[in-house]
Amino acid sequence: MSRVTVVTGAGGGIGRVIARAFAAQGDDVVLAARRAELLEETKALIESDGGRAVVVPTDVTERASVEDLAKAALDRYGRVDVVVNNSGVTGPSAPLWEIEPSEWDETFAVNVHGVFLVCRAVIPAMIEARSGSIINIGSISGKRPAPGRSPYAAAKAALIGLTRTLAHEVGPYGIRVNSISPGFTEGPRIEWGIARQAEARGVSESEIRAEMTGLSPLGRFTRPDDIAAAAVYLASPEASAVTGVDLNVNAGVVMY
Repeated sequence: MSRVTVVTGAGGGIGRVIARAFAAQGDDVVLAARRAELLEETKALIESDGGRAVVVPTDVTERASVEDLAKAALDRYGRVDVVVNNSGVTGPSAPLWEIEPSEWDETFAVNVHGVFLVCRAVIPAMIEARSGSIINIGSISGKRPAPGRSPYAAAKAALIGLTRTLAHEVGPYGIRVNSISPGFTEGPRIEWGIARQAEARGVSESEIRAEMTGLSPLGRFTRPDDIAAAAVYLASPEASAVTGVDLNVNAGVVMY
């Protein structure tokens, strides 16, 4: 029997790669994000690879929307085996005293409150099944200084605390909870950050890129496939004794 895996933020980027990786394992994948058209693109890619996926447009900041997501998965498949909480926003880029409270609140609404709502919605079914795996996608920003990114850094640090506490709460029911802290990851988001830093500092983008890869002992950025492979492992039977762990997948930029 194939697993049922819910992936939030599956409309593109890391989430799309994660969803495709689970589908390649034979999972029935439930794709969640705000923009239905992007989810349909992910679904088409999965199906072109021979996999199976359904689209459930979801706003993780809205309780009713998240509860509809859980209901859709349970009505269709009768269970949820794996949840990957990948939805996230970068938030503002400015010193803390220049950040609007609304910008702070929005960053936490997606990156922390959204994870809370999704976990709250799916855990009762996992408890009934006495099994399940929850994987939260964090960031090295929750572990090292991220100047100008205080809302994002604070939210990702909070996610680690949520992961560890929830692992204790649901462990007796056979449910495991882990998180992944990616590093600077190849893709549009990192290119946006490089461009912003280059403009702010009056240097070339290649200089910023060299500085960032220079922080890695491996001399490279993290790749989306690296993160997807880690998520697949954490959800697998091979990781049956792994819970409450924040797994660094960041090419060595952070080692704690």
